[in-house]
Amino acid sequence: MSGLQASIDKMRRDDVGDAAVQAFADAYERLQEGETGVLPESDLEPVDTVPDADELPGGDDTAGGALDHAVVIKLNGGLGTSMGMTGPKSLVEVKDGLTFLDIIVRQVLGLRERTGARLPLVLMNSFSTREPSLEALGRYEDIEADVPLDFLQNKVPKLLADELEPVEWPDDPDLEWAPPGHGDLYTALVTSGMLDELLERDYRYAFVSNADNLGAVLEPRILAWMAHDEVPFVMEVADRTEADRKGGHVARRREGDGLILREIAQTPDEDVDAFQDTSRHRFFNTNTLWVDLEALRALLDERDGVLGLPMIVNRKTVDPSDKASPEVIQLETAMGAAIGVFDGARAVRVARRRFAPVKTTSDLLALRSDAYVLTDEFRVEPAEGREGPPVVDLDDAHYKLLADFEARFPSGPPSLVDCERLTVRGDVLFGADVVVRGAVAVEHDGDGRLHIEDGTVLEG
Repeated sequence: MSGLQASIDKMRRDDVGDAAVQAFADAYERLQEGETGVLPESDLEPVDTVPDADELPGGDDTAGGALDHAVVIKLNGGLGTSMGMTGPKSLVEVKDGLTFLDIIVRQVLGLRERTGARLPLVLMNSFSTREPSLEALGRYEDIEADVPLDFLQNKVPKLLADELEPVEWPDDPDLEWAPPGHGDLYTALVTSGMLDELLERDYRYAFVSNADNLGAVLEPRILAWMAHDEVPFVMEVADRTEADRKGGHVARRREGDGLILREIAQTPDEDVDAFQDTSRHRFFNTNTLWVDLEALRALLDERDGVLGLPMIVNRKTVDPSDKASPEVIQLETAMGAAIGVFDGARAVRVARRRFAPVKTTSDLLALRSDAYVLTDEFRVEPAEGREGPPVVDLDDAHYKLLADFEARFPSGPPSLVDCERLTVRGDVLFGADVVVRGAVAVEHDGDGRLHIEDGTVLEG
């Protein structure tokens, strides 16, 4: 039996939907044919200008009526395993006693109240996040809409790197499976029946973002522009800084004038310097997208149900915690890569305030601090006078895991509103009402734990 057939059989035994099986088979066959997913610099042209969201025509709060046909989709499959968590990252307390999900719900309900639009909130969950997330949503009776509150992302078999056979790992069969990247969004909308249900209920525009990016709030001005110009797909991009050198950027192929997305995993080693050159590739993908669902349905029908997104070949070990376990390949796609398959797709430049992701405890400290404020409309924005967050770099040995991080800030975050950079090396506990100004490095290489006393002011 071929590796592909064995993989298909495995997926069907686990009731993976037909559209997901088709998408996996398409990627597998491209891998067999020698496709690597690599996008060399020699094939690309930089993108110099894109429309600026702040310069788009103004519109009312209902986006010319389009808001009543819009849905907010939040990617909510993450468990925060990089921070040592076992539950949904979206249920972590992040600001003023509220979790990511609490704030997202309040953002959506506030827009509904101000505009009278239907505006459903829909989560793309994983099996691991579904139950606790829906339980948390259950506290908000008003969040119910005329479509389900969630749909499930798919899973694909990990493949042995040499044989391209689905791996078997009896010690923990769950490790035989991998998420297929957030490009699975489009397939999961189909396999769950959510795409058909949204279209039947006359929803046309999906605003899609990660649940851990509270800066991504539906902006009626962008929706009005998209609807008026009949743009099938929009990617929000922001100016790249040194902090974004590893983030995927938009470019154009030398042959063809459409936009594409290139991730670091798709870049040959010899082109990494060009990839990270922020003056050459100026705009990075914030992973906040706008999708015309009617255009998505038409494209899927045209392509026999498979978008054929550029493939990312992710090489890992079957047990990520055991580097001696067999090497495997995970076939993944990025949802932003759909910018290369929709004819007429556009990018729009947005302010940095719309990008505030939390991937590490360093990000979490900045967001919890007074460097960010929670507005009356439940937008999380940089405090007055700030363009963006301070750069926070906490020692992984002591702060990487959420429980260790919480133990070292028992009275909450220090004041960072006047901070440019905070670097912490060693085991340091922060007392209450600590203030950090300018660029500060706290280093402790001795035994035990350094205690910064309550009310201490740290200046560079």
